[in-house]
Amino acid sequence: MNVARRIFSETFSHLYDEESFRIFCDQTWAADGPMAKDLGDPAVSWRVATEDGQPIGYAKMTPLRAPARNARDDALELQQIYVLSGWHGKGVAEELMQWAVSSARERGAPELYLTVFDHNERAKRFYARHGFEEVGRCTFKLGDRVDDDRIWRKVL
Repeated sequence: MNVARRIFSETFSHLYDEESFRIFCDQTWAADGPMAKDLGDPAVSWRVATEDGQPIGYAKMTPLRAPARNARDDALELQQIYVLSGWHGKGVAEELMQWAVSSARERGAPELYLTVFDHNERAKRFYARHGFEEVGRCTFKLGDRVDDDRIWRKVL
């Protein structure tokens, strides 16, 4: 999962205190951290995009974890969809999103949720193009900083 940490870092490290960011990443990608636990969880689905055998992006779908109000039973969450910046605009995210939506439908999910940093305009445009709409708010805390995130939903 080195690519996951690399993508997260290249996307968000500039927003946070360096030490707080390092601690968060060390905990998240520790051998017993949440990413490792999700890798071993049969309820979590993964799709990794590769080029020449090297990972360039991934998507992770989980049971709904976001605090979405009035979510329907069996709703799923596209918890992460990330692509290395050198691959932005080359269709990688499109393929990962198509996988997530089709997989959620195959699993019988009535809705697919995700959360997005409120100031990530590029991501919000991408999600809107794929039929997601903002339906709520939540927060993301890293170190002393609390960010305003938005909850988006796509009815399947």
